Amino acid sequence: MKNSTWLILAVALLITCMGILSIYSSTSQKEGELWQIIYKRQVFWVILGIIFFLAMSQFNYRRLWDMTYLFYGIVLFLLLLVVVLGITRLGAQRWIRLAWFNLQPSELAKIAMVIFLARYFSVKSASSVHHTAAKYGIFRAFILPSLFIVLPVGLIVEQPDLGTGLIIIFIFIAFMYIGGVRSKYLIAISLIGVLLLPVSWHFLRDYQKDRLMVFLNPYIDPLGVGYTVIQSKIAIGSGGLFGKGWLGGTQSQLHFLPESHTDFIFSTFTEEWGFLGALFLFFLYFILIRQGIKIALSTGDYFGRLLAFGISLMLGIQIFVNIAMNLGLAPVVGVPLPLMSYGGSSIMVTFISLGILANIGKNRTAF
Repeated sequence: MKNSTWLILAVALLITCMGILSIYSSTSQKEGELWQIIYKRQVFWVILGIIFFLAMSQFNYRRLWDMTYLFYGIVLFLLLLVVVLGITRLGAQRWIRLAWFNLQPSELAKIAMVIFLARYFSVKSASSVHHTAAKYGIFRAFILPSLFIVLPVGLIVEQPDLGTGLIIIFIFIAFMYIGGVRSKYLIAISLIGVLLLPVSWHFLRDYQKDRLMVFLNPYIDPLGVGYTVIQSKIAIGSGGLFGKGWLGGTQSQLHFLPESHTDFIFSTFTEEWGFLGALFLFFLYFILIRQGIKIALSTGDYFGRLLAFGISLMLGIQIFVNIAMNLGLAPVVGVPLPLMSYGGSSIMVTFISLGILANIGKNRTAF
């Protein structure tokens, strides 16, 4: 595992290069000065992300234990700041303007919750390989950590950003399982969640209800809410086995596919590089997640193990949800594809997370 840092970085850079090519392809034909430089901005975020990756790969991850609640407080403050000073785009208030950079705190919240949960479900001593969650009652196993999770999730869902909120909830449930929470508690919590699903429908906004209905049948509103999903599936299908070639995609080049450089960049990529290109992308993501799991299994420090599992899980869920969304197999919830989709906050957080993962792999034998 000595070369895990460079393997993770090399795979991440290869994916980002594919993303930059797709961003350029989907935006170069659009009118306006901003569209002409958007791929250059992504290149800048990637370079900055590499710097963060290298810095975090040298930063001892055990120090995150002591910084957990400070980081949690900063993220919570930023989420509250979004409510007061947030920038609204496409009906969502998710960003804070920081000089020339628009920060999306919900992206930071994902890694903050992973660090928090890794600390909560592990012991402090680096020399111990045992977890304590199996000894917890329902209060310490679920209710207490839920109090820390519900506030940031509530602020994120209110933006509205239902996708990120659900990802954090899924990560929480997975942590309870990995952390060794008793099966009877997990089953009870799952049953309660299922029973509350009909009630949660009444708390959804109208457009969220529309997206769920369109997920079941996109053609109930083919020129409205269902338009993006239909165009996405057309783009993916028209790519065939080998694709139409770079700059050859009709759905993205002729602007039939909305958000072709962000949430639906997978459709843009697959239309141009085909089924084989998509398989290659899947393979690269598989290497990243597999490396994360190998690092988790090889470390004797339980905090590091949970942290590595959590980062791998965070990336895996985002990849699955975004691609399923592009294929029409999941509702459209606005989740970016890691390392591919345009966006500075997403790129920064992903590279920081991978840097932490690389440091765990580097220090796994120190304990």
